[in-house]
Order: sequence, then C-alpha cells, then structure tokens
Amino acid sequence: MRLTGVSPESGWTGLSVSTTLTNPSTRPGLRLPGRVTLTAGPDDVPIRHIRLGLVAQVEPDDPGAPRRLVQYHQAPVAGRFVVPAGRRRAVDFALPLPWETPLTIFGGVPLMTLRTGLRTEVSVDPYLDQGAMVPVFVHPLPTQQHVLAALDTLGFVMRQAGLAQGRLPGVEQALPLHERLGYWVAPLYAGPITELELIFVTNSAGLEVILWLDRRLSLTGISHQSISRFRIWHAGAEQRDWVNTVDGWLREAINRHAAAASHAHWSARIGESAHVSRRPDVPVAPGYGLGGTAGSAGVGGGGDGT
Repeated sequence: MRLTGVSPESGWTGLSVSTTLTNPSTRPGLRLPGRVTLTAGPDDVPIRHIRLGLVAQVEPDDPGAPRRLVQYHQAPVAGRFVVPAGRRRAVDFALPLPWETPLTIFGGVPLMTLRTGLRTEVSVDPYLDQGAMVPVFVHPLPTQQHVLAALDTLGFVMRQAGLAQGRLPGVEQALPLHERLGYWVAPLYAGPITELELIFVTNSAGLEVILWLDRRLSLTGISHQSISRFRIWHAGAEQRDWVNTVDGWLREAINRHAAAASHAHWSARIGESAHVSRRPDVPVAPGYGLGGTAGSAGVGGGGDGT
C-alpha cells in the first residue's frame, strides 16, 4: 500500500503516516528539511520505500482542459525496513529542491493562486491511499527577488500567475513545467506592448529571464508576440543597479518587438527612460548571454541595457 501525503491511518495495515517540515518556507536550490513519522498498528508493517514529491496545479497544453495536479519532482528518502507492531519510526530528510522550483511567495504574499505541496509516498503493497499534502512556501532567490522588485518599481502590476505544462523551445530546463507571471504594462512602456509575461529559468550559476511581449488591438484582433531572453549571474547580485538593468532589458526587448512589427502604426520605439541614470554596477560576464530569440535577432550579454 502507498500512503501519500499525511494519512491518519491506512486501512488494514493500521499504519499512520505524518510528515512535518522544520520550516515550510524555502527557496529554489535549497534543501527542505523535515521528518516522516510512521506508527504501526497491531501488526508489523514492512515498508518498501519512502519517496517525497513536489506537487502543484498546472495548466495543461489544451487551453480548454482544467488544471490538474502534477508531481514535478520526487526523490527517495528511505529504503526497506519494518515498523514493529505498536511502535513508531521516524525518518529525517533534507529534500533538495530544483533550481527551477516555481515561486509561490513574493514580498511575504502568495503569488495569486500558486501553491506547492509536499507529497509523501510510503510503499507497502500495490494499492494507493491518498492523504493530504504538506504546504511548501517557495520564496524568490535574491536575483529573482531583484527582478520582481524592479518591475514593481518601474510600474508593472502583476495580473496573473500560473504554471504551464511543457518545455520552452530552445531553453534548457530540468522540470517538465515552467512558471509564467503576467503583468499589466507600466505607463512608461505602454504603446508598443499591452501585455508582458515573465518566465524564470534558473540554475546554480545564474538566472535566465524570458520576456514574452504581446501587442493586442482589441478592435481588430491583431496580435504580435515576441520573446527576448537575458541571462545574469547570481554572483554580485547585491552590487547591481537592478532597476537600470531591468529597464535596459525592457527597452531592448520592446524596441526589437516594435521593429519586427514596423508595418503597424503603433510600433513606436522606447528612446529614453526616467529611471536610467547610469550603467549597471556589474555587467553580465562575457559569454554568458544567449543567442536567438523568437522573431528577433540574438541577444548577447543582455545585461547592460544598451
């Protein structure tokens, strides 16, 4: 029998399972510490394995289909052992979180409806018993925090947040899903675009920031989309002028977006910014930029806002 999540008791085995976290607040790339406690009933219970998994609601590829729970990461924490009758057995763990773990908290506030749960699976025999899940609160890494805060400073307002199933074309990803954060465009940048989506793809060295720009004309149904990609190191994040950096990314992405739609009367360029006074303190290291964006020329270092 597999006991998933937190189950007070499991059928004929009389086994109860409880999962507790030392601290449910964490960040991508860290270890999530906790304990799985198993209590046997009147009989010995042979355990095959204990596995932990991260679960979230994901938007399917089909826009008309409902959201569904997807386990996007799992790891074993114990092999075979026996819980003696009437006894308790505790298994401590420190689950490593993927660097691409979706964020669920920003500024101490939940990101819209985004939620992540920790699922515990205790295998006893082939049957399945579903229990509750332990909530996990994923806070941004410093680089992610700075990008989100800079967008807020520049006047962007988050309007939606969700997880999309599938991988992004041409982007190296470890997880079978990605997080999308949608924004109302700030007045300073309005005109060339009406919608902005932000996607983070993170690893141990740095952060890839994907800006998905769209310009929709509601009366005509015309829509023009483009994607720009920028990368930046985690190292030196505290010394960088993040408002300047993010503003530079936006202006470069918007100008490229507008140039690709130059046949339209609304394809104005962004020539200046009230928020830019100097170059970033620490430029992106050479060779870390990405080449190639959808519908536009490649991006080099991508962090100097020029």
